[in-house]
Amino acid sequence: MPDPSESLNLIILSVSWTSAETIYLIIIVLLLLLAAITTSSESAFFSLRPEDKEQLKNEQNKGAKAILSLISKPRELIALLLISINFVNVGIVILSTLILNKMMEGYSEISKLLVEIFGITLLILITGEVIPKIYGANNALKVARFMALPIELIRKTPPISWLKSLLVNGTAFIGRIGGRNVKISSDDLEYAIALTADSNADNEEQKLLEGIVKFGKTEAVQIMTPRIEVEALNLQLSFPKVLEFVLEAGYSRIPVYQYKSDNIVGILYIKDLMPHFSKQEDFSWQDLIRKPYFIPENKKIDDLLQEFRTMKMHMAVVVDEYGGAGGIVTLEDILEEIVGDITDEFDDDQVEYQKHDDGFSFSGRTSLKDFYKILDIDGEVFESEKGDSETLGGFLVEKSGRILKNREFITQGPWRLTVIASDKRRIKWIKVQKDS
Repeated sequence: MPDPSESLNLIILSVSWTSAETIYLIIIVLLLLLAAITTSSESAFFSLRPEDKEQLKNEQNKGAKAILSLISKPRELIALLLISINFVNVGIVILSTLILNKMMEGYSEISKLLVEIFGITLLILITGEVIPKIYGANNALKVARFMALPIELIRKTPPISWLKSLLVNGTAFIGRIGGRNVKISSDDLEYAIALTADSNADNEEQKLLEGIVKFGKTEAVQIMTPRIEVEALNLQLSFPKVLEFVLEAGYSRIPVYQYKSDNIVGILYIKDLMPHFSKQEDFSWQDLIRKPYFIPENKKIDDLLQEFRTMKMHMAVVVDEYGGAGGIVTLEDILEEIVGDITDEFDDDQVEYQKHDDGFSFSGRTSLKDFYKILDIDGEVFESEKGDSETLGGFLVEKSGRILKNREFITQGPWRLTVIASDKRRIKWIKVQKDS
């Protein structure tokens, strides 16, 4: 018959283990909750929008001031949150291992190891990382308000404050040793922007970012207005003809050529001409012409923008390898590469096209964007094969490798594009039909 005192000791020991496991379990739940709160805070503070920050600046409460103080030092904030999250995760791992060792007595060591690795990792990943980060990003301001004061308190409390300072200073020291210059290619930036594209994000903002990234790689020849589309003055014109031309053109600066249109000799500023509108017909307007600024076709537009700012100019003449003018680039052309089309009261928004029973007729100068809009298509069938061309006529020339003659055509997906008017210099009109 067993000793009663020995049986009592076994019961007490069993209760003691059960109590310990229960306490461990409660602590794990609390630590998971703390991990979720800390992770969501990290996501929230770094997801605050500019309008959220402006709203906080207009508030005069402690919470708003604490948020602004924290985000003003992002390196300290991320160090503080990372330290907290890692301490919590280590605690979860240790306590979970103790419970699993007790629960899996009799199981093989490999089974225990697999459960510890995959079970605990999955638990931390889902409850402490994925779900909290999504919630924090979608409720950034709400979470930031809730956590600002507690995080501000933790930031000043040892030993977390000591570890935070050590981590921040250590990374700064490593940065100084390793060098501060981190070279990131424009291709890397394009890839990063593509990865961060959100279906809920503003499409215009996305285009703006893409325009900024591509800006440094764009050459003047890609954005210039071709010479055949430039309205230029003949140096030999009489003063009344010049006034008539200026009033009809509606530009503030007009190139002036001599003998041939590719021989640009100057730029006429309309503001220079305005004081002389009442002069006699024999007035020598040629004396008002300013010296043109010539640039090569491969000039990068970011460099050109800087030169425009330094020289206080708004127009440059693009010349080819033989010195002939190929077109012009203006400050507006450069800015449009970033922010999109800029229209003013003189811009003609009307697209030249005609609708027929069997299709459409488009001017060769029609932009591909307007072309897609009129046909009500996404344009993917054209965009997938186009290079630098921006107009319908340019696309045909690019696709065929030459200026097509009348009645010649190409097919692009389900579309048949037939040239109905062209000359030696450009394609003027194209008929567009959808193959049945």
